[in-house]
Amino acid sequence: MENAPTVPTGETRYLGLITGLFAGFLLISNLASTRIVQIGFLSFDAGALMFPMTYIFGDLLTEVYGFQKSRQVIWIGFLTLALATVLLYLASLFPPAPGWEGDAAWHSVMGLVPRLAMGSLVAYLIGEFANSMTLAKMKAKAPDKPPAIRFVVSTLVGQFFDTFLFTIIAFFGVLESGLWWKVVGSNYLFKVGVEVLLLPLTLIVVRRLKKAEKLDAVDKDISYNPFRWREIRPKNSSAESVSQLASPISEPNGEPSGRDDRRAESTAND
Repeated sequence: MENAPTVPTGETRYLGLITGLFAGFLLISNLASTRIVQIGFLSFDAGALMFPMTYIFGDLLTEVYGFQKSRQVIWIGFLTLALATVLLYLASLFPPAPGWEGDAAWHSVMGLVPRLAMGSLVAYLIGEFANSMTLAKMKAKAPDKPPAIRFVVSTLVGQFFDTFLFTIIAFFGVLESGLWWKVVGSNYLFKVGVEVLLLPLTLIVVRRLKKAEKLDAVDKDISYNPFRWREIRPKNSSAESVSQLASPISEPNGEPSGRDDRRAESTAND
């Protein structure tokens, strides 16, 4: 019998925390993107200092919980950012209070936010899904290969789409041509560089998170359609048709811990 698409079932201890941090870093990095900074020979928007964290959390989500959970969190982040954009726009429509002298400064900075947010929404959605799909497909094809390879390759792919699309929508025509290209290259190099530098820490967190959740998702026989919220169990599958998601968690001495692997069955749409 063909295995049903798999998703993590039961209670997850840290998924909510990771989702909240993911959305928080996404919002803060977009607000910080209104400023262009320079470190050494690199010029980039200040949001680049924090935005790589969203990709690190994306790697954690896909590697541990699987593409299906990652897909849901990506859409949660998208809706959070879209809501923030609408609320900031509504705030700009109200007249300033008499005597408040910061209105011009506020608009000079926050006036860029709608364009920045539009660029971020498009770039974020395509970049995050490119990152998550690349990682999930690489793991499904070769689950025994070191996760570091998947993390680096998926980052190179995802950040390429994210950086190029964001800088075109947010800054093309706003910055002079030479500075624009410098921002594109600097953003890409900086974001990828940050994730590579943090790779050892990411691997430690992933290893401990898998052990804590007793989960190591491998996405096989699933749909990579980004617009699907849940997987639909094939009609010829049954409740007993499940796929193993986690390999035995080993203790420091290399022996299996004896804990049961978490298994998951698909969640059917109503």
